[in-house]
Amino acid sequence: MLAGKQFKLERATLAIDNIGGRRRAVTISCGTVLKVASGPNNGDGMVKVHWEDRIVEMFEVDLNVRGTEITDQSATP
Repeated sequence: MLAGKQFKLERATLAIDNIGGRRRAVTISCGTVLKVASGPNNGDGMVKVHWEDRIVEMFEVDLNVRGTEITDQSATP
């Protein structure tokens, strides 16, 4: 389970945001620190992450391949 772990993105990565009741693709910039809120839960490979004071969804594989886990928990987003 990834919940509570933090990752720093090494490459820009797509995520899904809910904007005005519609799901939209958004790009999260390289260097962004994300904290996993939950997931993956239902077998779709998606995790929910905290980004810019909201929660968006992204593929777990993108987080693992394009990000580096931050083990020093004092480095909060």
